[in-house]
Amino acid sequence: MSNCSSGTFLCQNASSLILPLLDESTWRNEVRAALYLVGLFWSFMGVSIVADVFMTSIERITSATRKMTFFNSDTGVDEQVDVKIWNDTVANLSLMALGSSAPEILLSIIEIIGNGFKAGELGPGTIVGSAAFNLLIITAVCICSVDDEGKRIKQFMVFCVTATFSEFAYIWLVIILVCSSPDFIDLWEGVVTFLLFFILVVAAYIMDKGFCFKKAETEADKEANKGLIVHDAHHINEEKLREFIKQIGKDPNLTEEEVRRLALKKFSEGMPHSRAWYRINATRQMMGGHKLQVQLPEKLQGKLAEIEGAGDGASSDPHLKAKQDALTENGRLSVVEFTSTSVAVLERDQRARLTIRRYGNVKQRVVVKAETVDGTATKNEDYVPLKKTVVFEPDETQQTVDVEIIDDNQWEPDETFFVKLTLEKDQKLARLGPKKINQVTIINDDEPGTFEFVNASYLFKESCGRATVPVRRVNGADGVAKVSWKTEDQTARAGCDYEASSGELIFNHGEIEKTIEVAIYDDQNKEKDEHFKLLLTECSEGAKLGQTSATIITIVDDDEFNGFISRLAHTANVDLDAIRVDRNTYADQFRQAMNVNGGDIENATAIDYVMHFFTFGWKIIFAVIPPPSIWGGWLCFFVSLAMIGMLTAIIGDLASIFGCLVGLKDSVTAITFVALGTSLPDLFASKQAATADDSADNAVGNVTGSNSVNVFLGLGLPWMIAAIYHTAKGGSFNVPAGDLVFSVILYTVCSMLAIVLLILRRFVKPFGCSELGGNRTLKFVSGGFLCTLWLFYIVMSALKAYGVIVANF
Repeated sequence: MSNCSSGTFLCQNASSLILPLLDESTWRNEVRAALYLVGLFWSFMGVSIVADVFMTSIERITSATRKMTFFNSDTGVDEQVDVKIWNDTVANLSLMALGSSAPEILLSIIEIIGNGFKAGELGPGTIVGSAAFNLLIITAVCICSVDDEGKRIKQFMVFCVTATFSEFAYIWLVIILVCSSPDFIDLWEGVVTFLLFFILVVAAYIMDKGFCFKKAETEADKEANKGLIVHDAHHINEEKLREFIKQIGKDPNLTEEEVRRLALKKFSEGMPHSRAWYRINATRQMMGGHKLQVQLPEKLQGKLAEIEGAGDGASSDPHLKAKQDALTENGRLSVVEFTSTSVAVLERDQRARLTIRRYGNVKQRVVVKAETVDGTATKNEDYVPLKKTVVFEPDETQQTVDVEIIDDNQWEPDETFFVKLTLEKDQKLARLGPKKINQVTIINDDEPGTFEFVNASYLFKESCGRATVPVRRVNGADGVAKVSWKTEDQTARAGCDYEASSGELIFNHGEIEKTIEVAIYDDQNKEKDEHFKLLLTECSEGAKLGQTSATIITIVDDDEFNGFISRLAHTANVDLDAIRVDRNTYADQFRQAMNVNGGDIENATAIDYVMHFFTFGWKIIFAVIPPPSIWGGWLCFFVSLAMIGMLTAIIGDLASIFGCLVGLKDSVTAITFVALGTSLPDLFASKQAATADDSADNAVGNVTGSNSVNVFLGLGLPWMIAAIYHTAKGGSFNVPAGDLVFSVILYTVCSMLAIVLLILRRFVKPFGCSELGGNRTLKFVSGGFLCTLWLFYIVMSALKAYGVIVANF
């Protein structure tokens, strides 16, 4: 856009649409450059925020459903279900890709129209520069962000199609700019470039549905092929909530509000998310906006970790099989893990036996290594260190390892150490499950021990008939020990609500747990929650009472409990709707825009306050955009797209004038400042998806598709429009090949190397057979290689732009 006269640094002749607004000829160039740079960065913040709004409309549009009736053979009746209208692959390659690349695409369109339908350097340069940043830098960050287990692209055939089209897109640019009609774009070339977008979408859809090849259909595939049936994954089921409340217990230190937030956090973490969700959440985290993740204060985070730790054993989660299917990639991989995350053993037993299980693909040989790690227990003093290779032969699903415990006959507090699993090298079709570390507690048995309740509170329904409360013996289990107990009235009254009781528990030598039973009376009357106290009063000589020597037993009326669950589910679901990106009203938008962290002051960080200060103006301006809840998101879609276009025009002017002031050519400004500024939200979104998702699809699987769409829409559409204009005028649309073709060829070579690397990482054993993560050393080598390719691309493109490298096309 800029045409700086030789020897002039005023840049008053820069071809721009809007800027400068004032006569800046008397201003110092250093001041102008600084102001334009600040304005450019501030505008990048603004375009990120309005692109966030744009993505919310896309999320609403692509999540639209319609009612369908089908015959349920199990029940023998017709049932109505909600079915998604948009196929996920089509949505990702069309609206989702447009949403993440809208600034780059609109910049290219606006530049050509603003230049009187003449080609510029900023738009095409930004398209290619963004593609390089997305494929090379974002992929590098995602590879290094994932742990050693690794993550793979699930829709690999779709990835192959989009990767092929992404390479062809840039080869096609070279063909039409150098071979077909050098330095000119004919009308047919512009039309074909634009139509390739639709061919890409159709080809990816065909591959996604498996029309071109026959594959073995798994149970998960059968479920998916039932049409995209929408089960209400974004709402909390009361039965699931009831189970979760039982895990929490009636903790007197937790308010109902805190229980609601715990439930909200627990269930929101397991909900599926789209690429748009990650993009929106990343932008809001960067800009101090309303987060889409439930945030908990430190106290509640500790409580949730305690609950999840206690639930690691036998899970009643109805989604357990779905989780296992995700881990095993529907039975393709072997998954190896411990059966539990913790085990306790008496010191006198002199052995801790840990069970390792294998599920998923059990038809192959898998080798893992079990190794001990010190905790408060010390190797060679409290236990004998272990470093053992465990082999699962075909069809073997369970193995055990024994760790020798040293019985020193001296009293010590209970101590812990850990046993961790690692995969041996070259395990192509195996991975570790989430229970890859087991905590072993050595219970000292050289003293009579300390008696205490397991929890500080328990909750029982009135109709249960009997409350059963465990008492444990810790820090010793030597000899016979006794502990006395009794009940004590609180709001619950003995004889009316429960049976007054007292007694004595006798622990034989080595016994570490007993239970107390108290009868509960059901009077069939509607009552509020009531509670009584259960106390450990005294113990035999040598033994001690622990810190939790009293516990609160809360009796809840069945109707009251059901009402509590219903009320909690309702308020939690209201909150879940509040963090959904497509349910906002105007009131919600302005409230979130005017408050740091969207109004969640308690969890706002210092960075949130700083970024909210800088972006407050943008947030208020874009809060006037109609919310996505109106007209199915389409009104929000078009209004936010128009605002992105206006802001992109300003960014184009800022970048062009800034580059002129500091001596940067438009082509160099495009592949550096502009490409980075428009792609940073995608970087954070992909990193978040890489760590949170079970697969690599949302992290890197969509990058090649977006890069293809950038060319077909970002260059194909404006070039087609310009070619139509010039053809109607009897002329030709001139697009100098020069720097653009050199940059395209460089990028094409680098992208081919990057895609070859991803394929090698998927199929070669030393990399861990996964696109992301895997072998620690090799994942950082891979990331470093991709970053080096990006730097090579930037440096070589800049050298060509300034004539250091001479290449004629």
